[in-house]
Parts: sequence; C-alpha cells; structure tokens
Amino acid sequence: MRDLNFTSISEMPLANGRRADVIALNPQGALWIVEIKSSIADFRCDQKWPEYRDYCDALFFAVAPDFPAEILPEATGLIFADAYGGEIMRTAPEHPLSAARRKAVTLSFAMTAARRLHAIADPPERIV
Repeated sequence: MRDLNFTSISEMPLANGRRADVIALNPQGALWIVEIKSSIADFRCDQKWPEYRDYCDALFFAVAPDFPAEILPEATGLIFADAYGGEIMRTAPEHPLSAARRKAVTLSFAMTAARRLHAIADPPERIV
C-alpha cells in the first residue's frame, strides 16, 4: 500500500460489526479494504466479504501467488502477496462511497490509528 501512496491499518472495526483485515487511505481520500485469505478453506468458510463493500471505494483480496485466483469473485481486486511484498494483479472495480459514509469511515480510521499510537506512546499503567 505504501508504494501506492496509501497509509494502512490492520484489523479495523467497521460500523456493521465486521473487522477489516486491512484498510488503506490515500491523500485524495480513497479508501480500500483488503481481505486476506490464507487458504482455499479460509475463503470458502468465510463469506462475509460482501459486507465490507459499504465501507470502501474498492475491495481487494490478497492471497499467496499459488492461490487459485479463479475461485475469487471477479467483482473484487486481486493482490498476490508474500512476506516480501505484494502486487496488484487485478484492479478492483470502484464503487465510490457517499460523502457521509466517507467521512464516517475516515474519522474511524483516524481515531483507530490515533488510539493505537497513543497506547504505544503512553501505555496504561499496570495495576499490580
């Protein structure tokens, strides 16, 4: 995501109760969600991915290069990734968010990132 000028955070809660594996924001305000699938079984048993569409402009699956990409929905983007990086193999169709939803998701992104940074910089005291 950094190579594409996006800033990302992982495991961000969404307003519908789901949690995005990765959500990324660029300077123009575009929001992408990347759903990571570790195996065919992971993809087949977890069919909640359509519920992410309402919270991003573009939805991608990220899988290992040897994953059978033909089983992934064509209405999503495709990223081949490994421990060293990733490459977009198929661009995701764009479905722009409404202004109100964009503001809500962007604020949630900012608040989540700020809370996480604050917890690192000023961890809560331990109770002994």
